[in-house]
Amino acid sequence: MTDLPQIGSCRCGAVQIEVSKPPMMTAACHCRGCQKMSASAFSLTMMVPPDGLRVLAGEPVKGGIRGPQLDHYLCPDCGSWMFTRITGVEAFVNVRPVMFDVPAWSHPFIETMTSEKLDWAQTPAAHSYEGFPLEEDFPMLLEGFARR
Repeated sequence: MTDLPQIGSCRCGAVQIEVSKPPMMTAACHCRGCQKMSASAFSLTMMVPPDGLRVLAGEPVKGGIRGPQLDHYLCPDCGSWMFTRITGVEAFVNVRPVMFDVPAWSHPFIETMTSEKLDWAQTPAAHSYEGFPLEEDFPMLLEGFARR
């Protein structure tokens, strides 16, 4: 178990965020949007309860996608993609785990959107989905992540 709270920051340090509750799950998303946002083969994310994320310093701005389905939040100075709020999803916020010095938070438990995956990209994810997990899969996935 990682000591909480943990403080993370964007690349330049202008925006600092705090996670005070354990991640619910970690993931790698292979969709084209995440590839473009991260300039990589996939983006890494960890789902955190909304009341477990707090901005400590700086003022993140919306960038990338700005509604209506979701909003990406970035540092206004260096452009680091820090977290995403999905419209209508009150259960979690997607936080970029690489903002923190907790290597385990960057280890994906699931991978999503593998239908758009680059053919050479590999992850150590325990579960793989061509799209997103079905809603009925979430209890099993959350329980499995909590056990590991």
